[in-house]
Amino acid sequence: MTEREIFLRNAMETHGNTVYRLALCRTQNPADAEDVYQDVFLRLLDQAAGAWDSEHLRAWLVRATLNRCADLHRFRLRRPTMSLDEVPDLARPADDEAAELWEAVSRLPEKLRTVVYLYYAEGCRTEEIAATLGVPAATVRTRLRRARMKLKDLLGGIDDEEQLSEPDGAYQHPRRAQ
Repeated sequence: MTEREIFLRNAMETHGNTVYRLALCRTQNPADAEDVYQDVFLRLLDQAAGAWDSEHLRAWLVRATLNRCADLHRFRLRRPTMSLDEVPDLARPADDEAAELWEAVSRLPEKLRTVVYLYYAEGCRTEEIAATLGVPAATVRTRLRRARMKLKDLLGGIDDEEQLSEPDGAYQHPRRAQ
């Protein structure tokens, strides 16, 4: 086995699940996710990546996955989305509460779904996500906040606005900067 083959095999074992799950999150179609997975690792073979450390490799793979998913979005007709019940076991949450949550996440718009997945499922920091997506970190935090608000609506969460008011009751609603 050559050095490049060993490098590719190690990259696939270490980061393959991340690439596949991110592609599945973005495309919401297992066949497209498998195509993205294959294309990303084939592109890795063309890179002079042998000296990359694990974090650089992971960042490159995430960025390449996002780019390939965007290519699919642009150049293919969108296929119907599927529920998490139809997704392979690799991407299925372990318990029912998590399944309900990830089902709601799958109904979010793509931009919000991507940051939620990278932040919560992959454990990326907002600065990492921002660098990967090419947006400011504040944009990532805004998308996370919007996603949480949408998830709260989708899952029937309670309204916490009363907790944000002043203790003496002077401000019933949070003030907006003018």
